[in-house]
Amino acid sequence: MKHPKDFSEFVYGSGTIKMEDEFAFISKISPKQTHQPSLICGIGDDAAVYRGAPNLDEVVCVDTMVEGIHFRRDTLTPFQIGKKGLAINVSDVAAMGAVPAFYLVSIAIPPTWTEEELGEVFKGMDEIAKQHNMDLIGGDTVSIKESLVLTVTVIGRVEKGRGLYRSSAKAGDLIFITGAVGSSAAGLDLLFEKGLNGDFNEKEQILVKSHQEPLPHVAEGRMLAYSQKRIALNDVSDGVASEANEIAEASQVKMIIEADKLPIHEAMNAYPLEKRLKWALFGGEDFVLIGTVPKEEAVELADQFQTQGHLFKIIGFVEAGPASVYIKQDDELKKLKKHGYNHFQKRG
Repeated sequence: MKHPKDFSEFVYGSGTIKMEDEFAFISKISPKQTHQPSLICGIGDDAAVYRGAPNLDEVVCVDTMVEGIHFRRDTLTPFQIGKKGLAINVSDVAAMGAVPAFYLVSIAIPPTWTEEELGEVFKGMDEIAKQHNMDLIGGDTVSIKESLVLTVTVIGRVEKGRGLYRSSAKAGDLIFITGAVGSSAAGLDLLFEKGLNGDFNEKEQILVKSHQEPLPHVAEGRMLAYSQKRIALNDVSDGVASEANEIAEASQVKMIIEADKLPIHEAMNAYPLEKRLKWALFGGEDFVLIGTVPKEEAVELADQFQTQGHLFKIIGFVEAGPASVYIKQDDELKKLKKHGYNHFQKRG
């Protein structure tokens, strides 16, 4: 992690402290061991160095979380903020059928955060990293006047020719999903209603945890990559409607999702159907995988997933036509717009 060249002092916690303390903090959060044998030089130099491989493709993604926009401290603990910050990037790698290997963290810290809280953010990321044998190999640390900004870059690998893309769907394919949807949005609503330390019953706790600590579907992505079938794939970060539209646009096909086939966790059964569908289609942050597969190969994939204890649920089908997504409910079709969060949309 490099120091901010434009600052002679580093600001966080209750006041301004000298740059030496930044280095001490970086030393505290630097990994004491590594997991990837290809790593040559991690944190401690101007850049990280690792060996490439002739039979692998490198996969890189980056995501930024801004306090007050992507997370709030009354819905997530610092540990959960870090855990989620890395998990959302690992999910992007999973959607390519790849294995995450390395990550870098750039963090802009306001005076409202203490060193202890920042340490918890990195502990949260470390928990996800250990689950996938990932190494933290660098980043940057700067001061900011207000609102924590966390940017995470993840580097992964997939075997040459086995990467999975949104553009592979064709008419006649079936649409599948690898986990329940809408749980995260339901959990967020509960957190808004009751607060971080609210009195949640058993079912509500399931929904709250779905929002606070999502689990990226890396194993499922790897199974799909290894199947060597023609698969279009995306992760559900902005809701089923948005992610299906991205596949439809990339593949130039029409996708029909059947409402009664969407996997919705039983913990949501107490809510009206309309609300459950809204959360599933437009809520987002479930980080399961949605994709398409040729009809004749769907049963084999479903059997493989069941054998490994993973969900593989058919939720619709693909037709020829202009790029679009429809929801089928009670024999009626309704067009689903790409309804994800837009940072630059004008708001009233």
